[in-house]
Amino acid sequence: MLALVVLNIVTGAAVRLSDSGLGCPDWPSCYRHRLTPALSLHPAIEFGNRLVVVALVLAALTCVVLVARTSPLRRDLVWLSGGLVAGIIGEALVGAIVVYSKLNPYVVMVHFCIGIALLTVATILALRAGRPFTPGARAVPKVRKTELRIARTMLALLALAIVAGTATTGAGPHAGGANAKRIPVRLENMVRVHSGLVLLLIALTLVLVYSLYRSRAPEVVQERVRILVASMIAQGFIGYTQFFSHLPPLLVGVHVFGATVVWIVTLWFYDGLYDHSGRGALRSSSRDAHESVDARGARDAAGARDAAGAPDAAEPFRRGAGPRQRIPTGVGTAADNTGDPDTGRRD
Repeated sequence: MLALVVLNIVTGAAVRLSDSGLGCPDWPSCYRHRLTPALSLHPAIEFGNRLVVVALVLAALTCVVLVARTSPLRRDLVWLSGGLVAGIIGEALVGAIVVYSKLNPYVVMVHFCIGIALLTVATILALRAGRPFTPGARAVPKVRKTELRIARTMLALLALAIVAGTATTGAGPHAGGANAKRIPVRLENMVRVHSGLVLLLIALTLVLVYSLYRSRAPEVVQERVRILVASMIAQGFIGYTQFFSHLPPLLVGVHVFGATVVWIVTLWFYDGLYDHSGRGALRSSSRDAHESVDARGARDAAGARDAAGAPDAAEPFRRGAGPRQRIPTGVGTAADNTGDPDTGRRD
C-alpha cells in the first residue's frame, strides 16, 4: 500500500516534468469518446498515472476489508483505511479540476499536497498494523518533553519545506505543459525560501541529535535519528545539484522521490519516540497502585495508634509546652547569684 502511494506521487511528478499534464484532455477517460490514450508519449504518461490511482483505490478497499475482518476490531485501523479511500477519491477529483483548469499551478499544488497527506495516512497505517495490538495500552514517551517538542517542530518545518518545494516547481520551467501558467514569483526567490526552510530543519535535527545524546536516549532512538539525518543530507545534496545543473527533469523527479522518503523516515522516527507495547503504561499503573496501597496503609496505622491511645509526638507543642531542659550542676540562674529567688536582691 505504501509503495503504491509513493508510486502515485512519483508518476504524478513524471506527468508534470515531462509536460504531459494535458496528455489526456478529458477525465476520467483520456478523450471524450475514448477511454484509452493514443500511442503517443504524453498521453501514455498521463494515463499511466491514472492507472496507478485505480490500483491504489483497489488496494485501499482491500485494506478496509482486511481491517474489518480483524479480531478484535481495530478502530484506529478502520479510520485510517477508510480515510485512505476517501483521500484517494478526493485526490482523483482534484486531478479532474487540474485537467479542466488547464494546469492551474495552485490546483496542482493542492493535488500534490493531498498526495503527501495520503502518504502520511499510509505510513501511519503501516506502522500501526505492523506491531502487536494491546487493548487499552497507551503510548509512553521514551524521551523527554523537550525532545518531543523539537521533533514536532521538525515535522511542521518539513511540511512547510515540502509545500515550498511544490511552489518552487510551480514557479520553474516544469509546470506540466508548454503553455501552462506558472506561479508569478521569481524562481530564485522561491528557491531561497525552500532551501532556507531545509537548512533550518537540518540545524534543528542536529540539535535534537545532540539533545538525545546528552540525555542518553535509547540506542534505537539515536539510531533512527542518524538515519533521518543521512536521508536529509542526501536529499539536500540532490536539491542543490538539480538547481545548479539547471533543473534537469530526471534529477527533479529523483528529488521528488527523495521528498517522499524523507517524509516517511521522519514519521517513522517520530513514531519511535514512543513505546507502543503497553509495558510502560502498565508499569506506571502498577506504581500508582502501590503508592495508593502504601498511603492507605499509613492511614490505617495512624488510625490504629489513635485507637490505642498512643501519644502524639506533636501534642506538647500544640499545648504550648516544650520538653524540660536539664540545668547542669553548679550552674545557677540569675536569681541564684543574687540571693533571693523571688526578688533577686542580696540579703
